[in-house]
Amino acid sequence: MIKNKLLLGLLLMTFQLFAQKYTRAEVNNLIQENSTFTIHQDNYIITGIPTNTDINSDTADIKYQISFKQLISRKPLVWDSYIYATYTQKAFWNIYKFSSPFEEINFNPSIGLAKVIYDKNDRVQGLASVMLNHNSNGRDSIYSRSWNSLNFKYSTALNKKTLLSAEVWAPFVYKESNPDLFDYIGLAAVTVSRNLNSEKLILEIEAKKGLEWDWKGSIRSRLYYNPFKTKNQYLMFEWFAGYAESLIDYDQFTSIVRVGFVVKTNELDFLRQKR
Repeated sequence: MIKNKLLLGLLLMTFQLFAQKYTRAEVNNLIQENSTFTIHQDNYIITGIPTNTDINSDTADIKYQISFKQLISRKPLVWDSYIYATYTQKAFWNIYKFSSPFEEINFNPSIGLAKVIYDKNDRVQGLASVMLNHNSNGRDSIYSRSWNSLNFKYSTALNKKTLLSAEVWAPFVYKESNPDLFDYIGLAAVTVSRNLNSEKLILEIEAKKGLEWDWKGSIRSRLYYNPFKTKNQYLMFEWFAGYAESLIDYDQFTSIVRVGFVVKTNELDFLRQKR
């Protein structure tokens, strides 16, 4: 009797797990019904101070980011994939200095194909994408920093609270003035996001490793807290430690903590179990 109850309980848990995942039909409905113009990466404005150097008007700053995504067609193309374009702009603003100059602005447009991966039960397993990517700081001469790449990314939900994304890129046509760029940036990034308290508190960590056998690379930690009634607006604490936070100073180590306001992306939320 006890064994039968345990077996029945396991079967019910398995059924509930499958029932909570989006089906292929539900995902197709989301694509057709939702807006084609959405947030891509987080949109934020945060300010902070360094932890590895003196704190003054030259080292404290504001960082903000604008990022959006346009689904070009609601109809799938080859291999049941969808074409989209993105644009992300990240700025470092020395607002505490006299005349408040911008230290650096990085531009990142891309165009890509995304394909939802389903399991044998026709329920969401992950999201795979391939992107043609461009990164630049819009400068010329010795201050120019730019690189192009073909990026491959896969995202999946490890469980109902945890998302994992892995991205690799193959660079090409990058400036001769910074041939060692990838010794600091590397060729891959891994991001883990964990809901700590019903999406009111979220921890996210992104890690990159440079190409050499040393400590070059970066770790970016973010803690999101939502005290608002809206679902996608948060207060954010960020700690960046490593290289290449900005393109202009890619070879300089930075450790800086910032806090501010963010409109958080939800483009991967459909990978989680349905609420």
